[in-house]
Amino acid sequence: MRLLTSLLAGLLFGLGMAISGMIDPARVTGFLDLAGAWDPSLAFVMGGALVVFMPGYFLLVKPRSRSLLGEPIVAVPPSVLDRPLLGGAALFGIGWGLVGICPGPALSLISSGQPMILLFIAAMVAGILLVDRVWVRWRDKIRSPHAA
Repeated sequence: MRLLTSLLAGLLFGLGMAISGMIDPARVTGFLDLAGAWDPSLAFVMGGALVVFMPGYFLLVKPRSRSLLGEPIVAVPPSVLDRPLLGGAALFGIGWGLVGICPGPALSLISSGQPMILLFIAAMVAGILLVDRVWVRWRDKIRSPHAA
């Protein structure tokens, strides 16, 4: 049941992204181009999403300690603003601004068969593997130099 709920939530999210135009790289770069021909339409999409989300969150989700399926709702600890977090956010923002695609819409655009999307996803997977296999191990080795 949990897997089906996750699948339906993901499909609903993807459908909303597609209908709103948030998977269109040209619209996203137009939204991010504050100095040029700025397209404010995505601001209205995000604002509308918040107007719909916030009452449900504060009335139905936040007061609960368990999900509708009985799973515990775990509080996310606050993040520390350190160099890796800021660097990762900067890289994400630069990449998003250059091509107008972030991971969610990229996965939605796989079916388009466009070479640019396939290249983007390959680069995204390579980056994930690089961080997982190289950066995390290097960081852990630096933090505990006596561990073998």
